[in-house]
Amino acid sequence: MRVYEETLKKLFINYTIGSILAVVGVGSTLMVMALHIRQVDLMLLLLIQFFSFCIMLFIEYRAFQKDIDPIRRLFYDNNITEQQFYWALVQAKRFPLLTVRRIALPHFLGLSIPAIALTLSLIFIDVLRIPYMYVVYALFGALLIAMLHAMIEFFLTLRTMRPLIGDMMQIGRMHGFHETIRATNVVYVPMKIKIGLSVLFIGIFPVLLFVLATEVKLFAEGKNTFSGYWTWTIVVLVISVLFSLFAARVLSEDVERSIEDLLQYMNRVQRKEYELMCDNVYIDEFSELTNGFNHMVDAIVKRDEKNKQLLNSFISVMTTALDARDEYTAGHSQRVAVYAVEIGKRLGMTNEQLARLYRSAILHDIGKIGIPDHILLKDGKLTDEEFAWIKKHPVLGENIIRQVQPIEEVKDLLPGIRSHHERIDGKGYPDGLKGEDIPLFGRIIAVADAFDAMTSDRPYRKGMHVEKAVSILLEGRGTQWDAQMVDCFISFLKEREQEKVS
Repeated sequence: MRVYEETLKKLFINYTIGSILAVVGVGSTLMVMALHIRQVDLMLLLLIQFFSFCIMLFIEYRAFQKDIDPIRRLFYDNNITEQQFYWALVQAKRFPLLTVRRIALPHFLGLSIPAIALTLSLIFIDVLRIPYMYVVYALFGALLIAMLHAMIEFFLTLRTMRPLIGDMMQIGRMHGFHETIRATNVVYVPMKIKIGLSVLFIGIFPVLLFVLATEVKLFAEGKNTFSGYWTWTIVVLVISVLFSLFAARVLSEDVERSIEDLLQYMNRVQRKEYELMCDNVYIDEFSELTNGFNHMVDAIVKRDEKNKQLLNSFISVMTTALDARDEYTAGHSQRVAVYAVEIGKRLGMTNEQLARLYRSAILHDIGKIGIPDHILLKDGKLTDEEFAWIKKHPVLGENIIRQVQPIEEVKDLLPGIRSHHERIDGKGYPDGLKGEDIPLFGRIIAVADAFDAMTSDRPYRKGMHVEKAVSILLEGRGTQWDAQMVDCFISFLKEREQEKVS
């Protein structure tokens, strides 16, 4: 609340000073110095200006109250909804634009319309003795001053609102509105527009103001405003406008190009493509930004490398723990992982996908840690109750790996661990999934797991020959196992056999 009240105070100070300088300072000074009128007419014009200024303040204050109300309620209402927070934060980010709108409408029109109406009325009844042309000059001057005021207020408000927006985001995070905070990024004013319009206006404003003052002066002295003097004035004005347009475009494009380069590399980082900005061609602050970006990428790469090492160490610890209970499972998991990767290669998987598949396969039986020894290590045939315990291991394994934090590092491994005993015909476990509803890793590991289980020696039986295992895979192709995965695995076996022969 303190930040909100300080922001209101700064906005009031900025607006008051800006209004006084623009309306009273520039406007009144220009009117006093440029006009050759009676003292009584000058006093009447100043009174009209003061009266119009008061009307403008009243109208603009009402508009300000309407604009600030969503933000005020965020700080003063006890119960704030997520939707109210969203609109309050959007309003805070839009506030510099709303300031420009208030100056363009309530400010400019609230000042100009009463002033024009009063001035024309007093001229008509012969109380104010000035030419009607002065009203046109005054309207053009008011427009210039309003534009100047709007530009200044935009940047002052932009700077003033930043601490308040930061405080509002902190409130949002306290309430858990993280997604809502990200959603407010729709409020966006391109740097090219901000810089381009600012440079353009700064370049032509003094010229336009000088042209207006000169026109008023010449008109007051009764001189021909279409003389040779004005020919040169128009030439200078056109040159100033063209030069300002050129400077605005060059400067805005230079800044925009630098920002686009940085954004392009940041988007690559978001896609986990950690590429350094090697060509640091800048000689300004963007050079420091480039160096900072490169340091950030280096830190991310090192962190990812450390995370991968930690994950691999975790996998090694888990498989070692399982080995300590069941020696068969250790060699089995390693072979299943190798077989699964060979299937993945023939499916055209990327190296990153193959790495995830390998981890998922080597951990596919990790849930057996939760199976009692008298069941897991039993030599003979399992009873129905004991087999029901064995069928729990995919879910147990998923639950174990789900404890790893951050979950993003292992979430891709979970489907394969949970679903490697599902069947294409829906008769598998634990979920009874059918066809392509079974996750891809689960369909791959199922084939690799079944083949190794059939061909491996166990204490209570001898492993079958490869040819026999292959015939069983072919019999279950399309019913128990995914046909494509069976074909890919058999293709691998044939290639391996050919390599042995050669």
